Amino acid sequence: MTRALILTAALALVAGQAFAGQAVSLRTDPLDDDGVVTLGELFEGAGAAAKTPVAGKPGASVTLDAFAVQGAARRAGLDWANAEGYRRIVVRSGATAQSSAAKGGVDVLTYARNFNAGDVVQPQDLVWGKAVSARAGAPADPAAVIGMAARRPLRAGALVSTRDLAAALVIKAGDTVTVAYENGGISLSLIGKATAQGGVGDTVSILNPASKKVIQAVATGPGQAVVGPAADDFRAQRAPQYALR
Repeated sequence: MTRALILTAALALVAGQAFAGQAVSLRTDPLDDDGVVTLGELFEGAGAAAKTPVAGKPGASVTLDAFAVQGAARRAGLDWANAEGYRRIVVRSGATAQSSAAKGGVDVLTYARNFNAGDVVQPQDLVWGKAVSARAGAPADPAAVIGMAARRPLRAGALVSTRDLAAALVIKAGDTVTVAYENGGISLSLIGKATAQGGVGDTVSILNPASKKVIQAVATGPGQAVVGPAADDFRAQRAPQYALR
């Protein structure tokens, strides 16, 4: 390595250390009472940046994108590593949390809105609450039901149960599917026909019309699937959708 390259690398390292923010940790149960979520309500040790606003909270809870929160913290001079790989952060109302704690019981997931049959559950559609006991099929992790579809109409406030939900199909047998492959700067795609059905994240069988061979691909959306490293990456990205209660 030339002296110039060594110097460049050294300067980059020093600059990275100089601009490293103050390390903070995510609170175990972020709460907000005034409708404006701040860095201090999200992080322990936010210091002078504690009152920096991050987002509004129009209802009893709000779901924030973890990567956006990480960026807001960085701009305010804070460093949150997000080693757990959280994708969503739920901030609840402090008053709601105190009321729930006073009532006792167990933590349960409830629906934040009404559902029609076939509606797909999104992160913002779920809210933690308290109940005397959990009903049969109650999920302990929101990630278990996010992306699933309602089997029948469901009302806001009802307890979440896997019995009320089914995998949301994005590919059906006979559908035309675009299968993508990306690796090391190489991008390829083919148009095939599904021989089975599946939801997002499911492995589906796709017939290659040219070779007449059936390949296994991971469904990523309506008429879309991936193979190779992209398939592994897609599964990894579907890690915890909700971080906190």
